[in-house]
Amino acid sequence: MPGSGRSDEGGLPPIPEKHYFSIGEVSELCAVKPHVLRYWEQEFPQLNPVKRRGNRRYYQRQDVILIRRIRTLLYDEGFTIGGARQRLAGGEGREDASQSQQIIRQMRTELESILDTLKR
Repeated sequence: MPGSGRSDEGGLPPIPEKHYFSIGEVSELCAVKPHVLRYWEQEFPQLNPVKRRGNRRYYQRQDVILIRRIRTLLYDEGFTIGGARQRLAGGEGREDASQSQQIIRQMRTELESILDTLKR
């Protein structure tokens, strides 16, 4: 079943095929607490979820991929907030390629999961 396996991206779960995700869902998908996500919104201008009724945040797939990239920069690569912000702002071409690669890996994982389900 899609979304049930683990991705190769730091042990994080695959991103489900949805248009919008709540802050709780993103928190689980990225292994980051909701208050950290709200803080990152202030620190990273690229991260701008849609806000609806009652100021509720709804993140899109590209936001989840960006959050995973921020998490990797901060937690795995040891960047400071400022350094991660510069890295994201300065390497737009590389970041686009990196995000595309992440999306392709994610889609492959999901398709392999679907194939496994269909084979059963």
